Amino acid sequence: MADKKAAVKKPVKIFQVIRDGVVFELQSEPEGGYTVSVPALPGCISYGRTFEEAMEMIKDAITGWLEVAKEVGVPIPEQFEAIRLARI
Repeated sequence: MADKKAAVKKPVKIFQVIRDGVVFELQSEPEGGYTVSVPALPGCISYGRTFEEAMEMIKDAITGWLEVAKEVGVPIPEQFEAIRLARI
């Protein structure tokens, strides 16, 4: 008989953080850490071992997303036109 406790998975928690008008969705990962995404920027996602690291890592993802969007002509949501990533 398999150990029932080993089969029980830690529940995944999803919550939102809003900073400077930008919505971030954070999801706790069963193995630890957080996946963070920016719903206004489809595909903009990152990961960090802690909440603070996840929020720091998403800055690079946003910067990269915006650079590529400008290169290929994807419309950039107004709130990101003059975003100050240092304040996020």
